[in-house]
Amino acid sequence: MRAVWLREFGGPEVLVPGTAPDPAPGPGQVLVDVAHANITFVETMFRATGFGPFGAELPLIPGNGVGGTITELGPGVDPALAGRVVVTATGGYAERVVVDQGAPVRVPPGLALDAAVALMADGRTALMLARAAGLRQGDRVLVEAAAGGVGSLLVQLAARAGATVVAAAGGPAKVTTLRAGRLDVVVDYRQPGWTDRVRDAVGAVDVVFDGVGGPLAREAFGLLDPGGRMLSFGLASGTWADIPAESAAARGVTLLRPRPGPDELRALTEAALAEGAAGRLRPLIGRRFPLERAAEAHAAIEARETMGKTLLDVR
Repeated sequence: MRAVWLREFGGPEVLVPGTAPDPAPGPGQVLVDVAHANITFVETMFRATGFGPFGAELPLIPGNGVGGTITELGPGVDPALAGRVVVTATGGYAERVVVDQGAPVRVPPGLALDAAVALMADGRTALMLARAAGLRQGDRVLVEAAAGGVGSLLVQLAARAGATVVAAAGGPAKVTTLRAGRLDVVVDYRQPGWTDRVRDAVGAVDVVFDGVGGPLAREAFGLLDPGGRMLSFGLASGTWADIPAESAAARGVTLLRPRPGPDELRALTEAALAEGAAGRLRPLIGRRFPLERAAEAHAAIEARETMGKTLLDVR
C-alpha cells in the first residue's frame, strides 16, 4: 500500500512517500480502507522534534486519525461491521489501517466522510471546552486562533449559546474570512494594541479559549473580568500558556483544564459527529493535499497558511 514514512525528525521534507506492507486484521480487529487522514498541529511538532503524545520509535507512519470504510474483518468480529463508514483516532498517512473493532466511530447518515474526519478530533475538543466553560447567554467569549480547526468550531458553539463572540486570528486573510461570517468582533492579534480594540468593543471578557499560548495567552488573560474562565487548547506559538495559578486566583479567574478519559472522548466524538450531521456544527476544511504531498501540508500548517482543518485525501 501507499504510505508516508517518518524515518528521522526534522523539517517537512523528512515526510517521504513510499510503500508499506498491506496490514491484515487479527482476532478482534478490522481493516479500514482510508479515504481521508486528519492532520493536527501537534503532528507537525512531533515530526520536527519528537515532542508529543505518540511515543513510537522511528521509523513509523505518522498520523493520528483517519476516515474510511471497514472492508475486512478479523476472526471473532461482528459481521455487521463490514462496509461501515467510520472514523478512528488510530491510523495515519496510509491507504489502510488495522484497528481494534471497538475503536472506530460510525459516521452518521447525512454527514460527509471528509467533514466527519474534520470533526473527529477538533469537534470533540471544541465540545469538551465549551461544556467545561459552561457558556451562558450574554457571556463575552474571546476565541484565539478563531480561524483554525478547533477555534472555528468554538466560535459556532459560543454564538449558539448566546454569547458575544470576539474572534481573534493572525493575519489579514484569516480576519477577512472571519468577518465574512458576521461575527460580533474580529481582531488581528498580530497587530499592536489588539487587546485595546477588544476592550473598546466589549470591555472585558468572561471566557478565553486560548489556542495560541505563549505571550499572546498572557495578553488575553489580562482581558478577563473577575469570575472569568480560561481554557487552553493549543500552542500555535510553540509553548503552552504559563499563567501561574496564584495570578489567576488573585484576579478571581478560573483556569480550567478538562482531562477526559477514553469513554468520555468517544462520547464527545459521537456527539460532534451527530452535531455535524444535524447541521449544527460545520467544520471549515481549508486545505486538502493528496497523500504523497504530506510534506507540503505540514509546511503550509507551520507557515500559518492554512485555515480550519487540513486534510490528506488518500482516495
